[in-house]
Amino acid sequence: MSTLVPPPPMLFNPRDDAMQLYRAFKGFGCDTPTVTNILSHRDATQRALIQQEYRNLKGEELTKRLSSELKGDTKNAVLLWLYDPAGRDATIVKQAFLGNTVDLQCLTEVICSRTPSQIQTFKHIYYSRYYVQLEQDIQRNTTGDHKKLLLAYVSVPRYEGPEVDRLSAEQDAQALYKAGEKKIGTDEKTFIQILSGRSRAHLAAVSHAYRSMYGKSLVKAIKSETSGKFLFGLLTIVRCAENPGKFFAKELYKSMKGLGTNEATLTRIVVTRTEIDMYYIKAEYHKKYKKSLADAIHSETSGNYRTFLLSLVGS
Repeated sequence: MSTLVPPPPMLFNPRDDAMQLYRAFKGFGCDTPTVTNILSHRDATQRALIQQEYRNLKGEELTKRLSSELKGDTKNAVLLWLYDPAGRDATIVKQAFLGNTVDLQCLTEVICSRTPSQIQTFKHIYYSRYYVQLEQDIQRNTTGDHKKLLLAYVSVPRYEGPEVDRLSAEQDAQALYKAGEKKIGTDEKTFIQILSGRSRAHLAAVSHAYRSMYGKSLVKAIKSETSGKFLFGLLTIVRCAENPGKFFAKELYKSMKGLGTNEATLTRIVVTRTEIDMYYIKAEYHKKYKKSLADAIHSETSGNYRTFLLSLVGS
């Protein structure tokens, strides 16, 4: 469930918003609070209409103007927010490939936490925008079992419905046990085949069956049998099958834990999940860490960046 509360259609006027944004850019300096207040309360469709109106009125792209007017983390968050969800995922994944070193954590989080339909949609955008298949970039920039997992996960079609065959789930749990804890070494191929090829509902049932049959969680088994980004990819798949809100709550906590804040991760998760399941993420965050997500963000960020994120998350 989204935490975004946009104005109803009868009260939304994209031309007025475009004009207010233009006025916020005029004069000495940018009226950043006005910019963030408008955009943080508009859904994806409304944001697209505002960008269209701004282009028609001023003959330039709103993103280009925002890029020149805003700074730092606020700029990064607002520009990422302007995209529709699929276009945003395509942008995030491409940017993960473009740095001096590939951001494997970001790449793995985005790919392995998305549903099959979400992946297929952003794959089409990825190709139309960058003229390269997502699989080609994964092939060139990742290695080993991590590469095999990502390639399988973006390529294998998977059922998205709620129906589960319990016998089949128990068989998969048994296969994972034999591929990991029961043997010396690990049969990574079996882990990849099952975790990249089954529906979320089925994998949740596999996880439940694994605990019932062997007295240990599938997550703990994966931790004991794998490592590195391959481990993170498998855990992301399983945890998002069981409870995506809990997974993202934990990732948000990690982004703000300790000395300093990982603003890139904090921004990415808040912006990408606000219109999907931020309500549940907030509930899981409070349940696990005994503190509201809003309070955590308030204590770890500042200025217009803080205000913008809090507008998306809600109190």
